[in-house]
Amino acid sequence: MTLARHNIRLTAALDKALRKLAAEQGVTPYAMLQRSVRAGIAAQAKAPDPAVVLQEILIELATLGSRLAETERTQDRILFTACAAYCYARSAAKRDGKTDETITAEIHRAYDRQKALAQGRS
Repeated sequence: MTLARHNIRLTAALDKALRKLAAEQGVTPYAMLQRSVRAGIAAQAKAPDPAVVLQEILIELATLGSRLAETERTQDRILFTACAAYCYARSAAKRDGKTDETITAEIHRAYDRQKALAQGRS
């Protein structure tokens, strides 16, 4: 194998990082520099196409957005169900003989109150 010689200059910060990494891995700074160059070249040679990466990110964001919307719908339904359970239980405990229409109106008012509180409104 024919070796090529290259002279490089590192900033003080890079030199410090190189020496620290070499000490952590128990090798000389020169050996660490060779590893770093190999790893850097391999990473750049196998770098994914930026357009493909961007497309994958957009697909994941779209998936996340739809899952978030589904979660919000489910939470909204849970809140409505909890309000309904509360209003029916309250009516049953008080034995006030309210009609379903009256309780339904109370459910909607309770639901609207809770939504307003969740959104920071009173």
